[in-house]
Amino acid sequence: MKKIILMVLMLFFVGCENKKDINIAANEWIGYAPIFYANEMGWLKKEHFRLIRTVSLGESLDLFKNGLVNSFAATQYEYNQVKNRVKPIILLDRSYGGDVIVSNKSLDELKKSKKIDVYLEMDSVNFLLFKYFAKKYNFPMSKFNFFNMDQQEISQKIFKNSRPVIVVTYSPYDVIYLKKGFREIASSKDKELLIIDALFIDDECKLKRFHKLKRYIDLAIEIIKNNPKKAYEVLKNYYPNMSFDDFKRGLEKIKWVNHPKKELLDELKKIDFDTGNLVYED
Repeated sequence: MKKIILMVLMLFFVGCENKKDINIAANEWIGYAPIFYANEMGWLKKEHFRLIRTVSLGESLDLFKNGLVNSFAATQYEYNQVKNRVKPIILLDRSYGGDVIVSNKSLDELKKSKKIDVYLEMDSVNFLLFKYFAKKYNFPMSKFNFFNMDQQEISQKIFKNSRPVIVVTYSPYDVIYLKKGFREIASSKDKELLIIDALFIDDECKLKRFHKLKRYIDLAIEIIKNNPKKAYEVLKNYYPNMSFDDFKRGLEKIKWVNHPKKELLDELKKIDFDTGNLVYED
């Protein structure tokens, strides 16, 4: 499937300066709902943006690395891998419990286990969250067998209850595991853990067009906040595993930061996150 996507993209992508459309890669994280809403309303097309849906943050990053998209939605973890080539342009959300670690065993049972299978996207913020979890609860990394898979692949696996399993995931996929009887053992709600989602663009892209995009994203966020039912009806095909109640709970696990406060900007500067090109005004 990924090879097919790459081949199709190569047919129309020719670079930021010479291409009319700007291609935005985004996976099914709940915090990217405003981008999806803008796409469904035709606002992206109106401003010559094209949405490329991906199955993981890692795939979005790979598309950018291979020159097949010139913009992508991701966290500061992915940003740090290509920092010399991109600039953050629009802040979207702060994860507030939306990135989670679930398991079929309790923490006590996991500590007694000799080996634990861990399923996650290794080349994404999943690994950052997992390292934080392991350090917090004094788990040696040698205790884990890592399986690098995207969230769609992991969600389709059948796990045997007798074998200790950890899944590092995020909304909307967390719903699948919780319904299967997994329990949450850690999340990004911990105040010590900062996970920010933003829209990043190639350094060669001009900023002017993103002011209009920011206006549409702000409008989408207001609709999502004030009329989640209306938003869900527009977005439900992007989140097939979520009922309306699941969608609302997912929104409670993020905080919108499209109008960032100074305190957050100061936090971002401390982690070497470039705030100099962020679009604030319409």
